[in-house]
Amino acid sequence: MDFLWYIFAGAAVGLAVGITGVGGGSLMTPLLLMFGFPPHIAIGTDLMYAGLAKSTGVVMHAKRGNVNWKIVFAMAAGSIPASLITVWALSRFEKPDHYQEVLTSTLGIMLVLTAVVIVFRAKLTHVLNVNISVDQSTKIIFVCGFILGVLVTLTSVGAGALGTAIMMILFPVMRAKNIVGTDLAHAVPLTLVAGTGHLFLGNVDYTLLAALLIGSIPTIYIGTRIASHVPNHVLQPVLATALFSFGVKYLFF
Repeated sequence: MDFLWYIFAGAAVGLAVGITGVGGGSLMTPLLLMFGFPPHIAIGTDLMYAGLAKSTGVVMHAKRGNVNWKIVFAMAAGSIPASLITVWALSRFEKPDHYQEVLTSTLGIMLVLTAVVIVFRAKLTHVLNVNISVDQSTKIIFVCGFILGVLVTLTSVGAGALGTAIMMILFPVMRAKNIVGTDLAHAVPLTLVAGTGHLFLGNVDYTLLAALLIGSIPTIYIGTRIASHVPNHVLQPVLATALFSFGVKYLFF
């Protein structure tokens, strides 16, 4: 019976991701924690789920020419080593219980930050008014990638929402489809590397992973089909409020 509930959870998150474009980790990890999974299992399983579920999207965007590979490689040059270093640091602990507090506190910060980005992303882009060439931005992207690699590995949150926000701020002239395709092309290898690291740490529940994939893959497609009929200006603030509430809970309670 639990397996069916996990399928339904995957379906619900997949539908929300398809409609809103909000990263699955922002929604899935808090949901798994509500089901009673310990933070290290929720985060590790969600990272593997995210990497596998979104991989087909990279192929589609790449075929359509929506991926700026120069940005992807510059960001991955920072995020992939950062993810491996973070996994190594976690492996130094004798038991997952010893780093649970680090995971939950960082998760709370990331959920609050993601909620703020969802609501104020357009305003941040306008206020900062940054517009630099890809050649000038390599070092900035590398540093952003490194920070993102650490945070995503610790929380499974941010590869989508924060990665997109970084590119929107640094490259406001980029078309939306190119930002989405480029962010996805970076997020998939990052989450797969981080998820594989958690797998070796024993933090992945294979039964849960299978259920989430079964539920979410069809509904992500359905969500993208109905996205044009759902007012984003209504739905995204609701999601942001939920993420903010979860973030405050994991930070202070």
